[in-house]
Amino acid sequence: MEDCLFCKIANGRIPGTIVYNEKGVVAFKDLHPAAPHHILIIPEKHIASAVELTAEDGPLLGELFAASVKIAQDLGLAEPERGYRLVTNIGPDAGQSVQHLHFHLLGGRPLGWPPG
Repeated sequence: MEDCLFCKIANGRIPGTIVYNEKGVVAFKDLHPAAPHHILIIPEKHIASAVELTAEDGPLLGELFAASVKIAQDLGLAEPERGYRLVTNIGPDAGQSVQHLHFHLLGGRPLGWPPG
């Protein structure tokens, strides 16, 4: 999508601190981190939110989750004594501010529950 901030980061038109770029998935550091490790994981393909996902997107979802595991392992968050949160927001009431499907990988500190 022409005006999408995350599409521009994924295709290099806007700089971002990229930590992963493979198999149609791009991940980069959040500019306003909510935890010591706050990574945004997106598909290169523009999808506004999880509401738009279809059965045909199954392989893409698999790549998104595989990327999240790899990133968590690289950050040392996948160890049994550590942990991390993986979340996607859908719509304004949930806090989705960029209309491009993205997962927040948060870790590096204890995360309370319930969120928000």
